[in-house]
Amino acid sequence: MKSLNQRLESVVQLLTFIWTAAIASTPFLALATDISNSATAGGDNLSSQTSNSVVVTAGQATLELIKTGDRAAAEPGDTVVYRLSLKNTGTVPATTVVITDTLPYGIRFLANSVQASVTTTTATTTVNLTSVTSSNRTITFNYPTLNGKESLNIVYAAVVTPDAVRGTGRNQAQETRSNIASHLLKIRPGILSDCGTIIGRVFVDKNHDGEQQAGEPGIPNAVIFMDDGNRIVTDANGVFSLANVLSGDRTSTLDLTSVPGYQIAKNTVFIERNSQSRLARLEPGGLVRMNFGVEPIVEEVKP
Repeated sequence: MKSLNQRLESVVQLLTFIWTAAIASTPFLALATDISNSATAGGDNLSSQTSNSVVVTAGQATLELIKTGDRAAAEPGDTVVYRLSLKNTGTVPATTVVITDTLPYGIRFLANSVQASVTTTTATTTVNLTSVTSSNRTITFNYPTLNGKESLNIVYAAVVTPDAVRGTGRNQAQETRSNIASHLLKIRPGILSDCGTIIGRVFVDKNHDGEQQAGEPGIPNAVIFMDDGNRIVTDANGVFSLANVLSGDRTSTLDLTSVPGYQIAKNTVFIERNSQSRLARLEPGGLVRMNFGVEPIVEEVKP
């Protein structure tokens, strides 16, 4: 007679054989189906024993995500069109689709630009996303169900801001069940980022400190010439400004013929302002001020 250990070993071998045969005889299911299987066996003087139930899910949704843009490079002020394509390459529907897309620093999402469609093997149909939310630079797209062999296409626009030059230009998107898709946008500074702004005023400097205080009127229609040939005329308050000036060492000169009866006022604070010309270092995207203090010409009275 077999020992107890031998009989138990026989039962285990029999259960293993039955389980293997059951799995081998189960046909492949194209749709997601829970397959529950158990086995019963007995031998010699042992009562029949039933194994535990094992559940196997046949078929899975397989998602592939692609991220593209309509351009490889952009500069501040440009609009970029991004495209997301999420394809279910499997045969099982993917429910509760959630795509998160994190934009690069300085790229501003345009919420009203979002469009979506679903492509099947035969046609493309416009659809509405159940929800589109944006928090900081992360956009979340929600769609209820993406069937097998279908693709969810999302298109939206974003604006490149001046802050983008401080970012990497790369963004990443992912559905929790898909790969990570990324797009790299080369950010070019553009001509405006290399320029700055010059402001200033022409005024009657009564106390010779180079700054305009109450009681020191501005001189309208005064003319200032820049080193690049630009000609600026002051407004009614003696104020002038010039935008998009190339950065670097910039020089401006007050045309004294445009302010008859006035001369450059003596400056007791800044020696360099005792001249009708001003020199300033203008940084890219910077702002500098060039003030011109004048005073009336006093003619000497001969005895």
